[in-house]
Amino acid sequence: MSENTKMAITRKGLWILLMGLVVMVAGFILMMGGGVKDPNVFNWSMFDFRRLVAAPVVIICGVVIMIAAIMRKK
Repeated sequence: MSENTKMAITRKGLWILLMGLVVMVAGFILMMGGGVKDPNVFNWSMFDFRRLVAAPVVIICGVVIMIAAIMRKK
């Protein structure tokens, strides 16, 4: 057996990784919704600030948090 049996990422790193995942899921939840039942009616709510700006920024923040969790030193 190898004498180095420790994981490459620490417990704190795993928690930060989980927080990044939660932030990404929150971004995808912000992007959801807005469907219409009648296909002949155009829905302008798909072009609001929440879907075009806020949700992608939140998702990118989640990715940055996850990268920071993976790359941080012990």
